[in-house]
Amino acid sequence: MKTSLYILIAFILGLLFGQTALSPGFLLNGEPAKYTLYVLMLLVGISIGADHRSLNLIRKQGFRLVVLPLVTIVGTFAAIIPVSMMLSDVSTGESLAVGAGFGYYSLSGIIITRIHSETLGIIALLANVIREIITLIFAPVMVVWFGKLAPITAAGATSMDTTLPVITAASGREFSVIALAHGILLTIIVPVLVTTILMFCV
Repeated sequence: MKTSLYILIAFILGLLFGQTALSPGFLLNGEPAKYTLYVLMLLVGISIGADHRSLNLIRKQGFRLVVLPLVTIVGTFAAIIPVSMMLSDVSTGESLAVGAGFGYYSLSGIIITRIHSETLGIIALLANVIREIITLIFAPVMVVWFGKLAPITAAGATSMDTTLPVITAASGREFSVIALAHGILLTIIVPVLVTTILMFCV
């Protein structure tokens, strides 16, 4: 929860700073965002590759752990498509790109801003932050209404880190491995899926 608040505060401060004359001109040409994206992708790869325990858990569980992320992807897109039809300013492809962040607001927002536009990048940031916050607040309710896997799918990529303690508390410690693997796999998928959608569906 604190991480999400910090992100929102930093974003608001950035907006305010960008509207002042103090904002350096080089920040406006898109180059800093591009190199930030490269560094972020490198760090994501290092963090996943270095976590041998998590990768070993995925190998041991095999195909069973792949099913839940697929359900998350299909469920997210199935909900996005009818909602996008009610939006006049955002196309279905753009909506799918935003949803393909699966809660990974920092990475998906930067990718979308770089490839598409700052406006859609901001929408992606806020939409995915809200997804995480909803999971943090309503995980116990999700378990009661929809079952113990519900908070994991709702959390998306964040089920491996920020929402993992809440998921473990609500669903049970035995679901922590599933949540961890689910989050890792979606984290790997996010940059590929977001980029693919933006390139071929928008």
